[in-house]
Amino acid sequence: MSTEKNLIKFTKKGIYCPQGNFYLDPWYPVDFAIISHGHADHARWGMKHYLCTDDSKAILQHRLGVDINIESLPYNKAISVNGVKVSFHPAGHVIGSAQIRLEYKGYVVVFTGDYKTQPDFITKPFESIKCNTFITESTFGLPIYHWKKEATLQQDLHHWVKTNQSNNRTSVFLGYSLGKAQRLMSLLEGCDAIYVHRAIHNLNQAISGSGIQLPETQLWSVDLDKKTLQNKIIIAPPAILGSRMLKRVPNPATAICSGWMQIRGNRRWQAVDAGFAVSDHADWNGLIDAVKASEAEQVYVTHGSQAVFSKYLNEIGIKANELITEYGDEALAKAEIKENKVDV
Repeated sequence: MSTEKNLIKFTKKGIYCPQGNFYLDPWYPVDFAIISHGHADHARWGMKHYLCTDDSKAILQHRLGVDINIESLPYNKAISVNGVKVSFHPAGHVIGSAQIRLEYKGYVVVFTGDYKTQPDFITKPFESIKCNTFITESTFGLPIYHWKKEATLQQDLHHWVKTNQSNNRTSVFLGYSLGKAQRLMSLLEGCDAIYVHRAIHNLNQAISGSGIQLPETQLWSVDLDKKTLQNKIIIAPPAILGSRMLKRVPNPATAICSGWMQIRGNRRWQAVDAGFAVSDHADWNGLIDAVKASEAEQVYVTHGSQAVFSKYLNEIGIKANELITEYGDEALAKAEIKENKVDV
């Protein structure tokens, strides 16, 4: 096989580009890491040098340390890294998220990281990229997953808040501090005053400090009396379930916000009152559309339902292989719990 077609290798440390001598979202310390987005399963501590999007830089510094060796690029601007052309393109997943495009001697590889093809109110929309090799996630790579349009989802959330208020209840939405929280803020903007957990508040400050405008929120702290929070909106990480802080909320109604809620609902989260299928990942049709639009000769399917999705792609004539990685919701959930442990 020609050198350009060996543009990526799958190693114990992660996806490696030998020509450029760098890794894509590595899970163990390396000299040069190109990072797709700020979630803890993709952006890990210990790299000697980081490269990310301009919109992710403040997020990585907030989560990994202000003293990390980091540089950033705007979307769609290419640089050469040891002769490999590297550029970032919107992934539609969370603020700052990107697909990483590599080109060497005319051969193109696209590593999607995590992505969502359906537009929302806060992230830069997904951009289709043609390539020779396409590396796709498959978190919701089953035919049962189909997301509602953002405007419909917004109506559902607002209706739930209004119903809670009519019953004198405070609406508590649970979602990861990066991505889900900011998207919920955008969906709930204008419904009523929004209070956010300190972990989300601190991250919002880092994001806003980099020039990105976010909906207005207030810090949810232990100093707030119950009358202030009564019938309002709170957004917090799932780690607060069962915490003393949640018990201080006046008559709370809790809702977990996750793509898993489309089929698992309260069977998975018995302690909550409602579940909304709010996902920052592509649904079944979104995954298929992204793969087809890439026109790739070879597709690698990573974390999620990779066995089912890769089998389907092969059945419709697209060459696909499973790729085992250390990305995914389980790793992200553990990192979120660790990050928010002190604050709950």
